[in-house]
Amino acid sequence: MNTILLIEDEQSVANLIKKGLEEEGYMVLHAIDGIRGIELLYQAQVHLIILDILLPKMNGLEVCKKIRADGFKELPILMLTALGSAENVVLGLDIGADDYLSKPFKLIELKARLRTLLRRAELNENGKAKSTDIYRFADLELNDYTKNVTYHGKEVFLTSTEYRLLFMFMKNPNKVISRTDLLDEVWGINFDIGTNVVDVYVNYLRKKLDKHKHQKIIHTVIGMGYVLKEGK
Repeated sequence: MNTILLIEDEQSVANLIKKGLEEEGYMVLHAIDGIRGIELLYQAQVHLIILDILLPKMNGLEVCKKIRADGFKELPILMLTALGSAENVVLGLDIGADDYLSKPFKLIELKARLRTLLRRAELNENGKAKSTDIYRFADLELNDYTKNVTYHGKEVFLTSTEYRLLFMFMKNPNKVISRTDLLDEVWGINFDIGTNVVDVYVNYLRKKLDKHKHQKIIHTVIGMGYVLKEGK
């Protein structure tokens, strides 16, 4: 049984999430502020954290930063935000969150995100990733054993969601991939839920890659999806 740590101060939201996840067989620990959330993390074996940004005592961004600094590097963190500012979302991803959902959200989407994050976090008994494959495209290299990505010889630091998205492209170079297929593979959602999350993360990924070479490598194919290719 997977244990989810829910750090959320809105009781109505917390009750909805807790009830929905417990019906799916998860064990849910609930904290109403950031400090209590960190305390619970040290008291139980937690497999995933759902973390609100606006929290009393210690906000979600500070909590996320401390969790990563305390050595919980691989623990999946899904951030919840009611903030309209994209900067807060980007900051959360940059300091170590793996994914985010904007309030209000559909419970079915939250469950799908959790399944994907938990599946991707599974390690073998030696604590190392199962795959040892190295993927190369142009000057881009992805090592799925170490989870390192380099572009033009420089390391590219990605969140786990950005990594999975790039991995999908690296496994299918020069192939146009639809948003629906990306949702299925990266987020574990096998239907179009009317979200722009794919477009948002493609833009995140592009910005990080473009820092190392001012030539787009992930292209938009209007009305069809995206493709990893060289040139225009």
